[in-house]
Amino acid sequence: MNFMHPKRSVLLTILLALTAAPTLAQKYGGTLRFPLRENPSSASLHEESSITAIQPFMAVFNNLVVYDQQQEMARVESIKPDLATEWSWSADNKVLTMKLRTGVKWHDGKPFTSADVQCTWDMITEKRTSNWRKNSHKEWYGNLKEVQVAGPYEVKFVLGRPQPSFLSFLASGWSPVYPCHVDGRVMRQKPIGTGPFKVVDFKPNDSIRLEKNKEYWKPGRPYLDGIVYRIMPSTATRVLSFVAGEFDMTGTSTVTPVTIKDVQSKVPNAVCQTTGTMVTGVVLINHKAPPFDNAKIRRAVNLALDRNGFVAAQHGAARHGGVMMTPPYGVWGLSPAQLESVPGQGKDVERNRAEARKLMEEAGYGPNNKLKLNFIVRNSAPNFVAGATLAADQLRSIYIEGNVEPKDYTVFTGAVIKGAYTIAFETSGSAIDDPDVVLYENFKCESIRNYNKYCNREVEAKIDEQSATVDPAKRKQLVQALDLQLLQDAARVAVYHSTSSACWHPHVKGYLRSKNGIYTHHRMEDVWLDK
Repeated sequence: MNFMHPKRSVLLTILLALTAAPTLAQKYGGTLRFPLRENPSSASLHEESSITAIQPFMAVFNNLVVYDQQQEMARVESIKPDLATEWSWSADNKVLTMKLRTGVKWHDGKPFTSADVQCTWDMITEKRTSNWRKNSHKEWYGNLKEVQVAGPYEVKFVLGRPQPSFLSFLASGWSPVYPCHVDGRVMRQKPIGTGPFKVVDFKPNDSIRLEKNKEYWKPGRPYLDGIVYRIMPSTATRVLSFVAGEFDMTGTSTVTPVTIKDVQSKVPNAVCQTTGTMVTGVVLINHKAPPFDNAKIRRAVNLALDRNGFVAAQHGAARHGGVMMTPPYGVWGLSPAQLESVPGQGKDVERNRAEARKLMEEAGYGPNNKLKLNFIVRNSAPNFVAGATLAADQLRSIYIEGNVEPKDYTVFTGAVIKGAYTIAFETSGSAIDDPDVVLYENFKCESIRNYNKYCNREVEAKIDEQSATVDPAKRKQLVQALDLQLLQDAARVAVYHSTSSACWHPHVKGYLRSKNGIYTHHRMEDVWLDK
């Protein structure tokens, strides 16, 4: 079967034009004010993986294709043209041909062409020097053999085998096209894109300021004159600033389903929503570092953690889950009955911990010989430190004493990427609800985001198998079998799946949050201010 009908993009554009008539006349002008909980490591989206990078900088770029920013669910069916005007698959589903938009300019005035597309993916696959510090999404493209240029406005992505997820990769917010003429080092501080907004300045630990791209290729967009993102680590200060009208939106990790009521009591007209995130709370254990190179100790940790306790501690902002996001937000995740069968996921916590203590004793630990560890965690949000503290408290029941050490985001990220840690707590996000993204990023042996340093070549072969499976029902069976195996292996110790809540003042119009992830809907070109 062909992944996408050649004329699909054209039909979708016509349908959207007929059905997307606005109920209000949009207004031009104004600056949107938005808080960020922490400082982004850089502005280079191909190097980053945090919400604090994609939130401000997705608006600077364009993709070849993108998830419709006015549809609530980021699905294959919602993918629409961006810098590509149309696309088609070869009969064997191994060559994706894309026609490109003409007349598009980079923010520095240079023309966009197929050479930029080829250059971007050659840098991602490391066929070309990028001057990037890290390459966060290389693992998505292990099946990409080459990008061919057919004139200035046509490209072909040549795959080694069929891969149903490939178009979804290109639609993710983490897949912008980069300018071939701009060095990767420049992209970290003042990136050049083709998107609706330009970077005016990026002041670390202070603010990010964007201005309208007056030569944006999409007629009538954007509506805003600019966006100012202020970096504000204190959750309480972000809430108070929103209530006082100093911000138009609350940003991420500011309100919860519980605190929304308090916000709305002070701002009665505030629009508030809770959605799925594709973010998982995880206890990271370094499989290559003693004592977690011992499978018994890894299993003991997996058994000892009380997932119900973690869910309760999030005050309505978390749900049970395994590797993939569970329904109703996700389409690939395990059911409650399937999760119940996994060690540590069941409700009989005391029985699990009794088994865990036996494993620890077999490994040489006990009441008189406790395992002492430093438990590192990001210091950028209270729920991170609270999660680490709860994990450390629970593990005391199996002779593990963890000293919680909060770290700056950049320091923490560097440590887990390098494997320079023993145990940690992290909320690990995935770009989209897609098995290839989650599995290749987190469980491929050489992946930069395989923070647990888990490596199982048989599992890698199974990941490849599901990736090449065209039949959706069969693929889901393979994915769920992998989910169960990875949980049982303690490949990544998931303790909850988070939800995300946010509020904005009623004068913010045209903004839509995705219900199945927090990394897709930040283009901001449709947002306008009714004031």
